[in-house]
Amino acid sequence: MAHTPEHDPVRRSYDTVAEEYRGRIGDELAHKPLDRALLAALIEQAGPGAPVADLGCGPGHVAGWLAQHGAHPVGVDLSPAMVALARRDHPQLEFREGDLLRLPAADGEFGAAVALYSVIHLAPDEIRPAFAEIRRVLRPGGLLLLAFHLGTGVRHLTEWWGHQVDVRFHFLDPGAVEQDLTAAGFTVEARLERAPYPQEAETRRGYLLARAVSGADRTR
Repeated sequence: MAHTPEHDPVRRSYDTVAEEYRGRIGDELAHKPLDRALLAALIEQAGPGAPVADLGCGPGHVAGWLAQHGAHPVGVDLSPAMVALARRDHPQLEFREGDLLRLPAADGEFGAAVALYSVIHLAPDEIRPAFAEIRRVLRPGGLLLLAFHLGTGVRHLTEWWGHQVDVRFHFLDPGAVEQDLTAAGFTVEARLERAPYPQEAETRRGYLLARAVSGADRTR
């Protein structure tokens, strides 16, 4: 699968922490009521059985939740170890190795997509191309749910849960993200912020729900 070489440190880092990540994060939706509500809203608007891309799916826990609530998810992750865990834990679902800049999917394959804390690993100049790539694999009118850490700057980890890694977490401004979405062919329909839940890292969280516009509807 084609990938961006600059993303190799992120890939290796998530390969390294995959099992630990699954143990610590794999049940996170159980204590995230707002996330569950937004995912439910996405499923309802996408329609019964709609194919939903889970971009940056990790060990597949969000895809599993989506499947339990009526969607037809396809998980995509940069990390082969994460994809292997997802396939092991959710053998009835489909998971693919892939890069946000080169998604392993056909044009218009999905009715909706979620990208929960996956674009935070992209460099600033990669955000807009990633959104354009997500737009490519969505049907006109398809919804995208984004979640990210609010703020500015970058947090670089060289140690994560006792493992040696090399991964950067970019904090994002929702206004700038909305501009990049608009430029990539989306219109933002909802924008939310919240404080961290007790089980989370102490960062404010941002959510954007955006709809892919058709070519005829685009103004730029």
